[in-house]
Amino acid sequence: MAVSAAMVKELRERTGAGMMDCKKALDETQGDMDAAIEFLRVKGMAGADKKAGRVAAEGVVAIAISDDKKKAAIVEVNCETDFVAKGDEFQTFANEVAAIVLNNGFTTLEALAEEKTTSAQTVDEVRRALVAKIGENMQIRRVETLETSSGEIGSYQHGEKIGVVVAMDNGNEALIRDVAMHVAATKPQAISSADVDQAVLEKERSVLTEQAKESGKPLEIIEKMIDGRIRKFLEEITLLGQPFVKDPDQTVEKLLKNHNAVVSRFIRLEVGEGIEKEVLNFADEVAAAAAAAKA
Repeated sequence: MAVSAAMVKELRERTGAGMMDCKKALDETQGDMDAAIEFLRVKGMAGADKKAGRVAAEGVVAIAISDDKKKAAIVEVNCETDFVAKGDEFQTFANEVAAIVLNNGFTTLEALAEEKTTSAQTVDEVRRALVAKIGENMQIRRVETLETSSGEIGSYQHGEKIGVVVAMDNGNEALIRDVAMHVAATKPQAISSADVDQAVLEKERSVLTEQAKESGKPLEIIEKMIDGRIRKFLEEITLLGQPFVKDPDQTVEKLLKNHNAVVSRFIRLEVGEGIEKEVLNFADEVAAAAAAAKA
């Protein structure tokens, strides 16, 4: 059967695949549209598997919050270049993943991959199709959920790269957003000193002890020095101990007390944390994206 331009156009509109890929699929399947769609789907999966080993350290953080502000989902979805991360298709996918987690809950990334999207495809099928179309490795890297029974949840996003959700009792929308913005800026490790991982605290105490011993001061003086430095360390890494970014003359703890509010939990995600990546300028990213699309 002869493959017409109209058939190629229809297949391209239905799948989003490139024109030459659509023509090849129709040639391979003798013009059978459904078989061509399946051909492209399988080809896309194979392509996605080939690209899975490539470093994906760019991307976006997407947030979804329930209408009653009692539940939130926050996800990090990665790609290879910032150029692709800014694209509508990639961001739409990330936002849909966050919405699926919010509505269906979350157990594992493997289970999430099998959840259905609005297109009736699974999350992983949509991801693979995007990989095939855009030409970059894409992965859902991190997913977290937050729930509160007594308070409300709010959020703050710094561009697409940093996202924060905060659960607060007795807070209002503006206060929750301000605290979330503070978390985005200062990266606290815990809410209060009581929440700090003891392993982190012991490691810091060990380092400070070794430093203090070199001073040659008496043991009782050294112990006081260490206690003071530990207090300072805890102020620096805990939300309540930090000076509020919008008003450094007061701590976040004082800000919250002034409003009779309490933060019960926060989650902060930043794209690419812990991933080693090559630093590229914008022109390099465009070139990389173009090269990847041909791969």
